[in-house]
Amino acid sequence: MVIYFFQGIIHNLGHPVTPAFVQDDLGIPKYMFGVFFATMSLGLVFGAPIWGIVADRGHKRMAMVGGLILYSIGQFAFGYVGNMYWMVFFRFVSGFGVSATLTLFISQTVEISKPENRAKHLAWMAAALALGRSIGYWIGGFLSSNTWIVTRLHTGEGELQTIFLIQALLNLIHAAVVFIIIKDNKTVPKPLQKTNFIKSFKNLGKIDKNVLLFLISLIFMSIAFTNFSKYLDVYFNDLGYSTDVIGNFNLVMGVVGILTSIFIVPFVIRVKRTLLIFEIIQITSILSVLYVFRSNQFMVAIYTVFMIYVVGQAIYRPLEQHFIAEQVKDGLYATTMGVRQSFFSIGMVIGPLIAGVLIEIKPIYAFDFNTAMLAIGFMLVLLVDIRMRKEKTQSG
Repeated sequence: MVIYFFQGIIHNLGHPVTPAFVQDDLGIPKYMFGVFFATMSLGLVFGAPIWGIVADRGHKRMAMVGGLILYSIGQFAFGYVGNMYWMVFFRFVSGFGVSATLTLFISQTVEISKPENRAKHLAWMAAALALGRSIGYWIGGFLSSNTWIVTRLHTGEGELQTIFLIQALLNLIHAAVVFIIIKDNKTVPKPLQKTNFIKSFKNLGKIDKNVLLFLISLIFMSIAFTNFSKYLDVYFNDLGYSTDVIGNFNLVMGVVGILTSIFIVPFVIRVKRTLLIFEIIQITSILSVLYVFRSNQFMVAIYTVFMIYVVGQAIYRPLEQHFIAEQVKDGLYATTMGVRQSFFSIGMVIGPLIAGVLIEIKPIYAFDFNTAMLAIGFMLVLLVDIRMRKEKTQSG
């Protein structure tokens, strides 16, 4: 959890300076933000199952360290290549690399936790990453704005690529720590013979069809989660709110998510009807979002009613990982979590591209689209719930 926390810091150092670096320093068109994000997510789609199957063959440490090295290469090149087409390529490299630890830290948590503690530990991991992200954002902004640091490290306007160099170097140190601390699996499942993207998805044939339906629902949930995260700031800006208002809201949203992960999730996981919890979260999220973006008092609504969605998302993430882990055979945790990350990342590719077009037409259309995605996710989870209850009745 501590390692994951520091990864959250390091991997978010470049985020606060990326808009200024891309648009002001390099003069790249604004629409490329969505392309960069989608391309990195595409790297996650392809990378996650590959790293997962490598890990389940007994090479977890090699996969994690190799992925982190690729991430350092991608981030350094993104900052210094100076060509937007090559930058797109290196966004893919970064996404492919970072998918290793995003996937394997989760599978590692699942493997070393007792079944009754998995959901709680996954919630703690989510909280650690969220806290690290918040601190990383703050440090990245501080490095590029503090006069004393800017003068000595050349991290100010016109030299923002230095932030990506710092990030790449710190990430290599992070890779060395992972190499020292993380140990490989002692047992290797026999079915895993060849490492490739297609082979990892063929292993889905060993997973229950209900889990496959649930994984498909994750695509639609991911579209909504990603778009709210990416375009809420844009909506604030379109309404005329200043950057400090945006920053304060993101801080509050992060704190609510962290507190939920630590204090609420441990109580929620005691409820045995996990799918019912998902359905309640999705319904309440849909209703809260529909209200907030049509409220005449937007700021009041976003700080109150929208927090229902924030709390729901913080509960949903660790519980869905726990639900999938419960259906997996021992020795296939990393492979399955890799495929799970791929399904989730598909939404991260599709969502920003569609929402980017909708928000140009009319901002509220993007959030209506998100609501529709939550509704489809709800219907798929409801279908899984009905199927599983029917199967339980027939077997009983």
